[in-house]
Amino acid sequence: MTPGKPASLIARPLMFWTGVGLTCAGVGQHVWMFVDSASMEFHMAMMGMSGVMWAAMAAIVLGVLISGRAVVQPSGAGGAPDPAPDSSSRAGRRRLIGVLSFALLVDQMKPATLAFIQPGMRAEFHLGAEEIAWLPTVALTGTVVGSLVGGRAADRIGRRATILIASLLFLGTTVCGAMPTFGGILVMCALMGMAAGGMLPVVYALMTESLPPGRRAAIMVLQAGLTTTGGYMAAAGLAAVLIPMTGWRVLWFAQLPLVLILIALNRWIPESAAFTAQRSRRVRVPASTLFSRAHRTSTLVVSGYALSWGLVYWGFITFLPSQLAAASGGGMSAATLLFLSSLLSIPTCVVAAWLYMRWSARGTMVVYAALTVAALLLLAAVGMDGSRPVLLAAVILLFAGTAGVIALIGPYTAEVYPLAIRGTAGGWAAAVGKSGGAFGPPLIALVLSAPGSTRTAALLVALPMAVAGGAIALRGSTPSAGGPSDAATVRLSAELDDLVRGESVRAAEEDGTAAP
Repeated sequence: MTPGKPASLIARPLMFWTGVGLTCAGVGQHVWMFVDSASMEFHMAMMGMSGVMWAAMAAIVLGVLISGRAVVQPSGAGGAPDPAPDSSSRAGRRRLIGVLSFALLVDQMKPATLAFIQPGMRAEFHLGAEEIAWLPTVALTGTVVGSLVGGRAADRIGRRATILIASLLFLGTTVCGAMPTFGGILVMCALMGMAAGGMLPVVYALMTESLPPGRRAAIMVLQAGLTTTGGYMAAAGLAAVLIPMTGWRVLWFAQLPLVLILIALNRWIPESAAFTAQRSRRVRVPASTLFSRAHRTSTLVVSGYALSWGLVYWGFITFLPSQLAAASGGGMSAATLLFLSSLLSIPTCVVAAWLYMRWSARGTMVVYAALTVAALLLLAAVGMDGSRPVLLAAVILLFAGTAGVIALIGPYTAEVYPLAIRGTAGGWAAAVGKSGGAFGPPLIALVLSAPGSTRTAALLVALPMAVAGGAIALRGSTPSAGGPSDAATVRLSAELDDLVRGESVRAAEEDGTAAP
């Protein structure tokens, strides 16, 4: 293997790039159709699916399948491929942090865009509040499925292969912006959601296994918080600039260059050395281990924390742009206000990383849950028609709290579970969090149809967040202790650590070997 070129980790490179080329050809045809609709003010509703569009869709599906098959290691290859030789060096680790951070940024932009396309989509397709609520519901249901499948795939076919497959799905589903029917948009958004859900937990697992102990926790928390906030900021910024010029559809196509860059950077995403050792021994732990006696409490606590965040972020914040726009009275636009709020919440991610590493993981999670609850109570008190400065302060506080909560969930989950089920556990936590978006939007839409709607909705989502914070305080695990684990998992993790310890410094982690 040539030093510094982990691109050879693709099992069948020619097959992979052939599939990517087919996918790009299909996506390019949809981009051209969107550009060609400029004479209709980019309104493509009910244009119908032409034969060319169907052929382009077929090319996308075929291309994704071909490339996806190419990245999976052949069953007779005798285990996962070796990690990149420079992946354990300081430069290699920095490069990995940069590439995976970019991957998370792209990942977070996808679902965040849903909040900004709804007004334009409602107008073009003449949809009511109940109908448009299907968009986040379907998309986030897709993320639930993607998180479960992606997390389990990470423990079966590898962290790197799963990340690449999610990237390929991102590429193919950018055509959501050219769908002429609302039903077609729902299908594309469901697939896009599966890609987003499959990416998130795998990145945290790979980060945990690729960075040495010490500052790893702080790096992961900071990475999670900044990419979540950055993804929302990027979506809000693009919405503020592009929607007035070309309408809501362009937001999907504007992300196409980012996805292509991510795929091009795949050469700098190595496989986890710890996973490589585990795969070579063909030892598998069932997903049901998450609910074994040793892990049950941790799983329930993490699930509650993730679910409460999902209700706030996907259920409540998804409707903030439309609620703020309706109450603005000609002042600062909703997209601009949300962009500034997310920008000002960045320092809280830095504070979260510092507190997580220097003070207490559980304590930090409780603090940010309390901050989110406080913001929701303030919004319940002032409402959307309250004082503009107070409203802005409440929105900033809400973004600060939720940014901290999501920044902590992924790294915390990755650290409290052992290597053998780390991807599965991360996928479960992500799925539970996204499930709040699956049933949260219809619930909030129903609440918003009543008088005093925003205040009631804020109180409704504040309650589970308060309960989750209390559960973390009382029953949460301590990451530094490796988390609870049963005897079989302890032995498995110990064996894997012994195999990998001499291979690179990143495998010197405990991986759940220390019993509580």
